[in-house]
Formats: sequence, C-alpha cells, structure tokens
Amino acid sequence: MKFKYSILFLLLAATIMLALHAPKQEVPKSVELSKEELGKLLFFEKALSLDSTVSCASCHLPQFAFSDTTAFSDGVNGKLGLRNAPGIMNLHPNEPMFYDGRAKDLVGQVHFPIQDPNEMNLAMLEVVKRLNNDKEYKNFFNSTFHSEANEANIAQAIAAFELTLQTSNTPFDAFMSGDESAISESAKRGRELFLSDRAKCFDCHFGPDFTGDEFKNIGLYDAKEWADAGRFNASKDSADIGKFKVPGLRNVGVTGPYMHNGKFKTLEQVIEYYANPFATVKKPINMDASLLKPINFTAQEKSDLVNFLKSLTDKQFLNR
Repeated sequence: MKFKYSILFLLLAATIMLALHAPKQEVPKSVELSKEELGKLLFFEKALSLDSTVSCASCHLPQFAFSDTTAFSDGVNGKLGLRNAPGIMNLHPNEPMFYDGRAKDLVGQVHFPIQDPNEMNLAMLEVVKRLNNDKEYKNFFNSTFHSEANEANIAQAIAAFELTLQTSNTPFDAFMSGDESAISESAKRGRELFLSDRAKCFDCHFGPDFTGDEFKNIGLYDAKEWADAGRFNASKDSADIGKFKVPGLRNVGVTGPYMHNGKFKTLEQVIEYYANPFATVKKPINMDASLLKPINFTAQEKSDLVNFLKSLTDKQFLNR
C-alpha cells in the first residue's frame, strides 16, 4: 500500500513539474478577454516602453497598493520620474488625474506616463504598432473591441483594469460596521482628532476614499529648494501656485514615501510636518490659510493619528 501511494506521489510531482516548466501555449483565437482583463495584461506589459524594460507595474507595485517604494521611480535608460508615483487604488471617481490635474479622467491619463521621456518614453503610435504586430494581442483586441489596437481602446482597457483596484476590507471599515474591537483605542482617538476642528484633516481628506479631489498648497513650495509649482504648471492660474491634488488615504500605511516629491519616508514624518510646516519650509509661498498657525500635536496625538491612518490599510497589505 505504501509503495502504491509512493508511485502516485511521484507521478503527481512529475505532472506538477511539467506544468510549471511547460512552454508558453499559443492563445487560441477564440479566447475572449474582458476590457479589465486585457487592461491588466497591458498594465504589466513592458513592451509599452521604449526599450521594453518598464511597465506601468514597474512604478506601481501591486504588493504596495500599486505605489512605489522610492521617492522617484526608475524609467527607461536609468532616468528618474519627476514626481513620486502614488498608489492608484480606489481611483473612482477621483478626477481630474495627476498631482497637477493635467488629465481630465482616468482614460485621459494613460498616455502621459507611456510617452513621458523620463518614464516609458514611447510614442503611442509605436505602442499601437507593437501591439498589432503581436499575434496574441491582435487576437485579444479583435475579440474584446472588435478592432485592432488603437490609442483609444488601449487607454480604455488600462483604465478599466485600474478601476477594479478597489479596497474596503480594512480595520477601519470593520469598526465603522460596528466592530468596536477592530481598531485600537489609540486609533479611535486618532480618528476623533482627524475629524476635529483643531486638526482639520477632514477638511481635505473626506469621503469614502478620504479625498475631495481638490488641490491644496500645504506649504511645499518656495520657488527655490521646493520649486515644483504643481497645479499651476497645468492651469497657468497664479492662484494654483504650489497646489497639488489631495491624495486619498486608503492603504496609506503601505504607500510611502509620501508627498508629490517623496520627501517623507514615514507617516510619522508626515504628521510631524503638519504639526509645524515651517520647521521644514521656512518661507512657503501661497500656503493654505488653514496651515498658517502650527498645530503642535503632542507626542500622544501624533501616535494616535498614525495608528488611525494605518487602520485605513486593506487587510491584504497589513503584513507589509
């Protein structure tokens, strides 16, 4: 009997090894993908970059809530992006897109990183050509869109995939559903402070995803050391100098470093900044009036705020 089971175990192991090392199978023409499934393939496709070394997922890492772990991401030929790659989960509706709002919606933002010389550096016409010259992708586009790949349906597919990246399985959500034990007492105090008139965090970070999709100047612009003018670069409105789009806070516990320039590595440093922005930027230009008077959180309040923010992280990322 033991010999029989040993033979069965060896046969099973051999089958698994063959499956793991089997050559890539030809995708039959009859295979149909949804827009979301095709978009996922494209999101991870390095052929969308000039030298086929970078994909969307190279800068938006799934294990870190589709954010990067460095201040500026590596593009083609060793170039660095000009702003921090934010997490791209829970993006609906969250319009307009980018820190400076230069894209009106999620579909409109797709071509920017692909064509950016510091990121993927490939003209969309070349992207279209490459995909239509690939037998598998040609089949996929024909079955999904009933046409060859073009700039419009490429963007639609990637945007459709990005819209699937929604999370709500957090300790905070469990707490809001009635589970008092889901978050710590410290996180509960942090929530109350977050909502308070003293901290004013909720003035900018409100709604299901903790953002009103507004543009705010939190003091990270002085025209010299802090020279990125943010929203002004797209709008050319002087009232927008130094303003950046307020990010959502879901999964913020794993999306550091933080701010458009990746200045702060930890949430503790972020809270320290908000306690007194002038300790970091001596003469900020056009800073929002709500931050002109330092809040000066106590050590306990800082810890409570950090614990509350960490409670907004989906459980699939908690071990990060």
